[in-house]
Amino acid sequence: MATTDHSRTGGTTGTSRLRAWMLEGLSDMGKTPQRPHAQPEPVHQGQRWWRVMCLTGVDYFSTLGYQPGIAALAAGLLSPIATIVLVIVTLAGALPVYRRVAEESPRGEGSIAMLERLLSFWQGKLFVLTLLGFAATDFLITITLSAADASTHLVENPHLTSTLHDQQMLITLILVALLGAVFLKGFLEAIGVAVVLVGIYLALNVVVVVVGLWHVATAEHVITDWTSALTTEHGNVLAMVGVALLVFPKLALGLSGFETGVAVMPHVQGDATDTDEKPAGRIRDTKKLLTTAAVIMSVFLIFTSFITTLLIPEQEFKSGGQANGRALAYLAHEYLGGAFGTVYDVSTIAILWFAGASAMAGLLNLMPRYLPRYGMAPHWARAVRPMVIVFTLVAFLVTWIFNADVDAQGGAYATGVLVLISSAAIAVTIAARKAGQRNWTIAFAVISAVFLYTTVVNVIERPDGVKIGACFIAGIILVSLLSRLARAFELRVTSVSLDDMADRFVRDIASRRIRFIANEPDNRDKAEYRDKIEQIRADNDLPAQEDFVFVEVTVLDPSEFESGLTVRGEVLHGRYRVLTLESSSIPNALAALLLYVRDRTGCTPHIYFEWTEGNPFTNFLRFFLFGQGEVAPVTREVLREAEPDRSRRPRVHVG
Repeated sequence: MATTDHSRTGGTTGTSRLRAWMLEGLSDMGKTPQRPHAQPEPVHQGQRWWRVMCLTGVDYFSTLGYQPGIAALAAGLLSPIATIVLVIVTLAGALPVYRRVAEESPRGEGSIAMLERLLSFWQGKLFVLTLLGFAATDFLITITLSAADASTHLVENPHLTSTLHDQQMLITLILVALLGAVFLKGFLEAIGVAVVLVGIYLALNVVVVVVGLWHVATAEHVITDWTSALTTEHGNVLAMVGVALLVFPKLALGLSGFETGVAVMPHVQGDATDTDEKPAGRIRDTKKLLTTAAVIMSVFLIFTSFITTLLIPEQEFKSGGQANGRALAYLAHEYLGGAFGTVYDVSTIAILWFAGASAMAGLLNLMPRYLPRYGMAPHWARAVRPMVIVFTLVAFLVTWIFNADVDAQGGAYATGVLVLISSAAIAVTIAARKAGQRNWTIAFAVISAVFLYTTVVNVIERPDGVKIGACFIAGIILVSLLSRLARAFELRVTSVSLDDMADRFVRDIASRRIRFIANEPDNRDKAEYRDKIEQIRADNDLPAQEDFVFVEVTVLDPSEFESGLTVRGEVLHGRYRVLTLESSSIPNALAALLLYVRDRTGCTPHIYFEWTEGNPFTNFLRFFLFGQGEVAPVTREVLREAEPDRSRRPRVHVG
């Protein structure tokens, strides 16, 4: 019997330790109205911009591992011309947009935060949740696509292909699981590691490009054969450009990395004179980061698409071909030997691996930035490890659905990238219009139209992306609304402050019994307050000499979940004392005020309500959506959750 008890105790202890480990770092939000929900982050000293560029470069530059092959599959012989179109859109479209985003969101909030500021109420929240769904698509497909391409480089290595043949799915799942394990243990983005990986990877690509160009230059028939085939297939230059424009949406993967470039802004050192309000140096250096990365990538995209198209047989790009998903690695093995090719494979696998890590870190930073503020995240979602498990399992599912195929995931990845870039273009267009910058408004509007067209075409041609995105959006919205429903009765007030008049009312009434009357302001005339007091006295059988203070809450934006509470006092008609509050929810604001007054005075306050007319379910929906509805019982429930000790709980009276 003793053994059984010991076993049970050990099991309980083990479960508690596991739970504590899983929820490590989980903060207790919304329990105390006097302190903020989240502590401010420590000041980050920052790094030089070119070092931070390498951090975003593991995502951006790593696309060289598969972009030339995808371009060849999409455009065929026109791959170099289509890539030039991509470069023009990058330098003349995406780059100016994100340079402006860097100005508008210097703390790394990105375009989603810009649009969030422009919209309010529930439509703003749902719009942001939709964008978060596409962002989740972008980041998760980055993880799965990068892992799939890394496994392709491993499986197709001449020294390993016989051993690892038909094992790509297993290898990809192992890489994704290993990535999740790294984050479960604890992961800090190492800019130094990114610098080394990017430096080695770009240097190896320079060697491959130079050798490839040398072979193109020394074998004159290669260019002749290519131009002849182009002329035969497309006729003239205008036709070639037209087709290149049509296939451009399929090359949209080459635009990835800009949103990450803005997200890493807080890591940029900037100037010593920078302030949190005006980080001019950080903005300037982030623009350098974005421009330099875009120029480097553009040069590589043009040269790599040129040499891969001219030097690799067309059938090798197709599924099962030796260049499928690894065009540059094919050239490295073909022209520089197995040893150099293996080194190139290792470098590519490493940077693709780190691209997945960067995407996971971005995903873990993105969701907590919005969902907790909306009240749309379960409590455990604020802890890193449970979210890592969720994202890893979703990555497993996506890998299985797409059979670890790089080409098959291209559509979903491109959709996520294009939706984010389109939203950024729209955001900066609105920002330029509000700033009265007519020329920039027109330019950004044109860029927005280009990206919207590209997004629509991509969705039509490759609907997998929007289907996956729709699944993420539906999942996020469903979980968010259920979480908001479960957390509806939290206190949801970060702080309470009283002006001088309100403070005087509280100090004065504390010398007697503290009695508040919850009043929905109407005409606010003398008769309204006189009749209200008479009704409360009659309903609750209170003597005439009892003193009251009215409390009136005005609902601003009921879609907001948490905010500070400012209480103002005024005397109306020479005799009625009124406390006015502005909040997203009447019951939560009243509960926060009552608890604050209790803690401030040491006395238990009483508050008096009338019963609300109407269907209780309808009234609850009014509370959930509009912050009103059945105020009295909800106020009592909020108080019950916030204060478990019934003897210390403020009293709620309903008549």
